[in-house]
Amino acid sequence: MFNFLYRLFLTLNSTSLIIVVFLVKEKINIPWPAQLSFLPYYTAYIIYFLVPVFLTLISLLLSNLLDSDSLEKEDDGKGTSKIMEVEQANNAFLPSYLGYFFVALSVPYFETLVFVFILLFIFTYFSQTLYFNPLFLILKYQFYYLTTTNNIKIFLITKKELKDPKDIDLPKLKRINNFTFIDKGGR
Repeated sequence: MFNFLYRLFLTLNSTSLIIVVFLVKEKINIPWPAQLSFLPYYTAYIIYFLVPVFLTLISLLLSNLLDSDSLEKEDDGKGTSKIMEVEQANNAFLPSYLGYFFVALSVPYFETLVFVFILLFIFTYFSQTLYFNPLFLILKYQFYYLTTTNNIKIFLITKKELKDPKDIDLPKLKRINNFTFIDKGGR
């Protein structure tokens, strides 16, 4: 049950920037109390942006509650890696999210935005892109596709820079689903 809720939360995090872009485009400001009326208009925009950042940070903290897993090197005396191939996935998802921003910029009404957001939320939840949150890039996370020696392709979110499959040792993974993991082992 927690895993399901966590995945819903990741989906919300990865699609919430659409709402931020729409609010900024429509110049929707926060009705400040009189004591805060001195704040410049863009303060609301900063707050709008900080909400998804804060939610993303919470999702990283909650990832500690996921089931643990690992992709450690074999204990065969040679330290053979379980990874055959590594492919960076950062750039593969950016066009989709840029498309989301263009949608947010072109939606004329709030009701239309809600409908579009719900559709994108559903599609994103059922696709593998839900785990790609562009805010992770700001937090120095990288996205990789790894192919294991069993020829299984997995999606990894990590702060490590992965280049050579022979050097990959991931002892502290958290399982988001059977094919998606987040590395909690640091750099």
